Amino acid sequence: MKLIKILNLLFIFFSSYCFSQEGGMWIPNQLNEKEMRQLGMKISTKQIFNSQKPSLKDAIAHFGRGCTSEVISPQGLLLTNHHCGYSQIQSHSTMENNLLNNGFWAKNLEEELPNKNLSATFIVDIKEVTQEIVNNLPTKVTEEKRKILIDSIIEKVSLTIPKKDYQQVMIYPFYKGNQYYAFITETYEDVRLVGTPPSSIGKFGSDTDNWVWPRHTGDFSIFRIYADKNNHPAKYSKDNIPYTPKYFLPISIKEKKEGDFSFIYGFPGNTDEYLTGSALIQILEIENPIRISLRDASLKILDEEMRTKPEIKIKYAAKYASIANGWKKWMGESQGLKRTDALQKKNEFESLFTQRIQLKKETLSEYGNLLSLLNKIYKDNSQYKKAHTYFNEVFYVNSETFRMSYLILNLLNSTPENFVKNQKKVSDIISELYKNYNAEIDAKVSAKLLFMYSQNVEKVFQASGYENYKDNVSAQDFITQLWEKSSLTGKNGNIIQILSSNNYKEIAETLSQDPVINFMKPYYEIYRKSIVPNFIANQSKLDSLQRIYMKAQLEIFPEKKFYPDANSTLRVSYGKIDGYSPEDAVYYKPFTTLQGVIEKYIPGDYEFDVPQKLFELYKSKEYGKYEQDGNLPVNYIATNHTTGGNSGSPAFDAFGNLTGLNFDRVWEGTMSDLNYDPSICRNIMVDIRYILFIIDKYAGASRLLKEMNIIQ
Repeated sequence: MKLIKILNLLFIFFSSYCFSQEGGMWIPNQLNEKEMRQLGMKISTKQIFNSQKPSLKDAIAHFGRGCTSEVISPQGLLLTNHHCGYSQIQSHSTMENNLLNNGFWAKNLEEELPNKNLSATFIVDIKEVTQEIVNNLPTKVTEEKRKILIDSIIEKVSLTIPKKDYQQVMIYPFYKGNQYYAFITETYEDVRLVGTPPSSIGKFGSDTDNWVWPRHTGDFSIFRIYADKNNHPAKYSKDNIPYTPKYFLPISIKEKKEGDFSFIYGFPGNTDEYLTGSALIQILEIENPIRISLRDASLKILDEEMRTKPEIKIKYAAKYASIANGWKKWMGESQGLKRTDALQKKNEFESLFTQRIQLKKETLSEYGNLLSLLNKIYKDNSQYKKAHTYFNEVFYVNSETFRMSYLILNLLNSTPENFVKNQKKVSDIISELYKNYNAEIDAKVSAKLLFMYSQNVEKVFQASGYENYKDNVSAQDFITQLWEKSSLTGKNGNIIQILSSNNYKEIAETLSQDPVINFMKPYYEIYRKSIVPNFIANQSKLDSLQRIYMKAQLEIFPEKKFYPDANSTLRVSYGKIDGYSPEDAVYYKPFTTLQGVIEKYIPGDYEFDVPQKLFELYKSKEYGKYEQDGNLPVNYIATNHTTGGNSGSPAFDAFGNLTGLNFDRVWEGTMSDLNYDPSICRNIMVDIRYILFIIDKYAGASRLLKEMNIIQ
């Protein structure tokens, strides 16, 4: 018995060295300076984050609440990705002046274009408030009650944190609700478009190259923040002036090499690194296959229409990119999880977790049944997860007509008071959808997905008559007839006009007679009464147990580095410029050049066409100070841990100089949201030298370069 105990202790001792020390999205006021310096960093962590003095964090802005951007001049010039500014660029495009095709470069401040509802948010300070939140919670409380109490406590704690009138306080949970941090922020709401390359540069490779390495994309656009005369946040006004930042980033055009230290600063969206193996099984076997198959069908229809109709290409460009982004990402995620044996690693970790509990039963007994409980609930929830995923993709994400119907059914199911309260909101959402809506195309997509829903979802979650959609043709005929009679599609009345009435009963009566709404109603009711309640109930149990599981992991594995999951708050990730091997006998170098752009060139192809001027610059080799080894750097990769939201994040060298712009991950490593593996997880960046080259040599926008601090 004594020997067994010794062997177990030795197993635990040696296993502590098996945990990877790479990866992580760290809260910037808690960085491990010693480790970063060992990897090659030359500055102090105080230069990265300092609430008392200007630091790098003062140049990092949450762009449009979904991407990251950075200030690169003393006049508020803001750099982000082309795809982050895509909807703004699209909104300023017309058939006569298509900025997506032609690019845009304002010649002066007066030509810079304002953008409705676009904002840039800076972090002023970060404070831990865990005790203030947790100490006010009862020891025993249901998960539903706990959430209500926490929201109430957060609201009260927020009011106690000092801030200026133009600042905000946001409190977020970390480690599944085991820690809480408050973020003091400043949000600027006058952000104007300054410059963008054409899509043939900014979106080169488009969907074919999305999530792929080698990459050759100039994915950048430039905006400017405007403020009031006191340099404070303000709504758009012609009287606003360029924002003067507390700090703006110096730009380095020095040569890069493999092995160089690299770090990323930004607002990563969501990761889930600490799930159980049963959760991964659900993702691999249910969630991802459903989403991939449905989006694949949708994209094929949209692609066919966009390739033959220029006006449809403009209308559907952003929509197609959004749908395709998830589709390709989930395919890579599933492949990466399998290739890196993520499930096996989870099983090994859980086995060790269980062994450590057995060795310390007297202190860890509360965690004894944790994994079995989690596994059971994941199994119980699988049928609801499947139905929920199908409904969301078919009736909300991919079909705009069904989405409008869903919004209206929500409205019709509300009280008269809430109906009036939400009437304009729903009308505004539908008006926004109509800007890029085509009823005929949406009918094709909706019919195809309805057929797939009827074939794959359990009978208990089907509306009566679902057997009628036995093939694509019958589904298409049915949907076409339905669309012809609906005000939602503009064929029989105007839904916006109907919603503008002040007569609640009249609106409700008119809408309740719409054929699309009537068709969707039984699906909506099944979703609302049979799918959602069970799904949410199980998810609530999982959330509660996952919080306890996270607490247990932190307690049982003190030697392991547990970085908090991403939650759209400011983070730093660090690593090195490095290539990787995606498969046997294949190795990818970490750099690409303009030569690769030309090698991919396909005249007239919307994904791989090359502007004539860029072609001429390549032939003449007019690279100037931006060249390296006789060629022009375009993209590079590193082991920085990133995810959605990190798009537009600045990439830094060891001295804190801006060297690149993050815009993607490699396909084989998209599973980093669930299982970061340094062997194949790489983030992709635009080399800052390519960005400056396009601004300088291609666009001739030298006035912008004069604002910047460029280190040669």
